[in-house]
Amino acid sequence: MRRHFLAVAGVLLAGAPAFAADTYVIDKNHSEVGFQIRHFVTKVRGRFTDFQGTIVADREKPERSSVEFAVKTASIDTDVVNRDNDLRSANFFEAEKYPEMTFKSTKVKPTGKDTYDVTGNFTMHGVTKEITLPVTYLGAVKTKDRQGNEGEKAGFETAVTLNRKDFGIIWNRPLDQGGLMLGDDVLVTINIEANKQLPPKPAAN
Repeated sequence: MRRHFLAVAGVLLAGAPAFAADTYVIDKNHSEVGFQIRHFVTKVRGRFTDFQGTIVADREKPERSSVEFAVKTASIDTDVVNRDNDLRSANFFEAEKYPEMTFKSTKVKPTGKDTYDVTGNFTMHGVTKEITLPVTYLGAVKTKDRQGNEGEKAGFETAVTLNRKDFGIIWNRPLDQGGLMLGDDVLVTINIEANKQLPPKPAAN
């Protein structure tokens, strides 16, 4: 899910001074890619732990913003080892054959104050489909590290429901009393903290 998923481009900070587009890189240690799916009658939740992404934000012209996002399918984690191994297998993600899910935006449309529809191509399990992510921009803060270097962090979130069968993930098990063990719809939630990329400091003379 590269320029993916999530979040993104919404990066237009309201009221910020106008200048060229800024680039933000997702901070994996402070971000989350989660999901939930029906199992029998309840919901099972999980997450992916290995992902990366870049947001390019044009504050003057949001429609020129973009996002790219990628998730390693083998990093799936539901806190149950046997289940995670099954999810990586040919029954589901086929992680060795399809090691990444990717998202690359094609259009960003403001829909309100700090909200955006980010449309792009999402690829999972070898299938690519156009999806639209409703992204909320959560704000930005100035930062300073222990060495005194200044920076900026921005936050975004999105949630979207995908039908796994649309991407060729169809395994299921019929129940004796009727119905199926797993649901088809998967709720994907993404919360992003991203660091603004600053130009390198000039070399000391």
